[in-house]
Amino acid sequence: MSRLTRRQALGAVTSAAAGVALIGVATASANTAPAKAKAATPAAGAGPAPFDEVFRGRRIQGLPTETDAHAHAHAHAHAHAGHGAGYRVLIDGRELHVMQHGKSGWSSPINHYERFSSPREAARTAVTALKGAAVVPFDPTV
Repeated sequence: MSRLTRRQALGAVTSAAAGVALIGVATASANTAPAKAKAATPAAGAGPAPFDEVFRGRRIQGLPTETDAHAHAHAHAHAHAGHGAGYRVLIDGRELHVMQHGKSGWSSPINHYERFSSPREAARTAVTALKGAAVVPFDPTV
């Protein structure tokens, strides 16, 4: 008769615990996935949602740039030319220039060669890359 070693017993218990955890995660995500997908789906033609949060001790804010009728008309003209209405991101009150690259995502001068699914993700990655340094204003005419 073979005896069960401690190593075999520990392996069996670990496998059982991992299986139970996997079933719990799968059940939880299956119960919340439809509500999450429904809430995250923006209306047709709508840009990213505004945000205002503190990330790693820095305040990041994002909002669409069209604020008045003139800006709206200007953005509307650019929208027909293939450009979006625009989005403004602030880190501690200083503007971080963000660019939308069609359907491939968003980027900023701090992480220009990376694409992110939203301006919020671009801002969070910029905060991480800045490591506490202040954002220098972007001036494309210089």
